[in-house]
Amino acid sequence: MSSIQLVDVAKRWGTTTALDDIQLNIASGSFCVLLGPSGCGKSTTLRIIAGLETASAGQVLIDGRDVTLLPPAQRGVAMVFQNYALFPHLSVADNIVFGLSVRKLPAAESAKRLAETAELLGLSALLDRKPSQLSGGQQQRVALARALVAQAKVCLMDEPLSNLDAQLRQEMRTELRQLQQRLGLTVVYVTHDQAEAMSMADQVVLLNKGRIEQAATPRDLYAHPATTFAAAFIGTPSMNLLRLDGGRIAGSDIPASRDAHWLGVRPESVALGGRVPATVRSVEYLGADLILHCGIGSEMLTVRTGGQADLAAGSAVLLEWADAAAHHFDSQGQRLHP
Repeated sequence: MSSIQLVDVAKRWGTTTALDDIQLNIASGSFCVLLGPSGCGKSTTLRIIAGLETASAGQVLIDGRDVTLLPPAQRGVAMVFQNYALFPHLSVADNIVFGLSVRKLPAAESAKRLAETAELLGLSALLDRKPSQLSGGQQQRVALARALVAQAKVCLMDEPLSNLDAQLRQEMRTELRQLQQRLGLTVVYVTHDQAEAMSMADQVVLLNKGRIEQAATPRDLYAHPATTFAAAFIGTPSMNLLRLDGGRIAGSDIPASRDAHWLGVRPESVALGGRVPATVRSVEYLGADLILHCGIGSEMLTVRTGGQADLAAGSAVLLEWADAAAHHFDSQGQRLHP
């Protein structure tokens, strides 16, 4: 197992800044997910850790060793890409051990590692097949096996499940997490999918415009978002952010915090019945859940309630939420602590 540390890491292309002052500590044996929208810098961060990109400034340390200027082969990392990059003319077995043959590992040791890795990933019966004869999930396992067979302590994954359908993606999330825990690997995983991040990670690093917005456990990120960006990015539906004006919800007489500029409330924290009048603007029926989009003054508030509720657009409702469920942010979008 190996820890990873990024110290003042920046990446620039001419006048364009892709990463700015990245400070990050990833614990040994942990599953760290780099999360964020397209263009936020998550893949660039991963490639700098891997050595596929050179940082414009700062240091990369793996297990306390400065690897900033070392090539990928000397960093002790393995990588799984979004595109599995399997050789179509080679068998599954030859794809898995290709890197070992390039390193001229003795044949006996290579065969031993192949057997162990194939058994671990359920590929033993598929070793003679070509990639074209495999399903998407099987191809993903082969790509993962190729990384694990090198016995690297750090595994870097760049959206490895994005080519799979929703059900298979969910199954592979569980398998990957169990595998990481069983082997004690340090995994850095890039995704734009918050469900992947929240269900797999020990640590979620949320990036925005080349900066770390917040790095925390999934539970803490959800319960205590540090900024309005984090609040809106995490959660389905996302957190309501209501603009405040003079200590009231904008366009209404509903009192709120006088010190805050934004009031945040999770849709599932809002209950029907209470003292806050609202008008249902639209309804989404999802079976077990009903999503209501309600108007309060000039603001819109989303409510997640049970699917048995019988409401339609135009309905007048009363709403409430506990004081403990309210999040407050200043005009710069930074969290205000009680």
